[in-house]
Amino acid sequence: MMAMVLGTALSALSPSVGRAEGPSPTTLRAVADLSRYCTVCWRNARLPADHWNDCTQEVLCRLLQRVPTDAWDRALKAESDEHREFVRAIDAVKKRTQRRKKWSSQALELVADRQDGQRVRLADERAAVDQAASDLLTQRQQSILKLSFEGWSVQEIGTKLSLSPERVSDEKYKAIRKLRSHLSDRA
Repeated sequence: MMAMVLGTALSALSPSVGRAEGPSPTTLRAVADLSRYCTVCWRNARLPADHWNDCTQEVLCRLLQRVPTDAWDRALKAESDEHREFVRAIDAVKKRTQRRKKWSSQALELVADRQDGQRVRLADERAAVDQAASDLLTQRQQSILKLSFEGWSVQEIGTKLSLSPERVSDEKYKAIRKLRSHLSDRA
């Protein structure tokens, strides 16, 4: 398919405009060989498969600008100017596509975070717990739970609030029981 499209373009640009038969079989074979070579390059570079045709087309367009079409069959031969130009075109297109891929994946990460739904759900649950705590619990129970969630031990909380460890443990138990009861009724 690529060879037919490019063959048509080549016939429009070739010096044999007056000929009705179009590009030579050598040129068409060169286009097909160059296309296959490009496909292997894109696969090895791990470019997305849906970009391969566009990248190949861009390489062939660069070759149209820089290399005469009758010399395209030499582009796959090592140590020729045409080959160096072909490799330069592949390298430039590959690097540009890889940069574009990085930018687009970074933009996707900013826009659609995979864990975004989980974060929203957790934030909603925390908001419900905070609201229930402020509605149901005493100020002392709220303080005890807050310090406990921050990693304070029962003894440290008792010292800070001037309570015995037993009293802290009892208040903490009552607060958790009230919250569980309230939140299980909502579900």
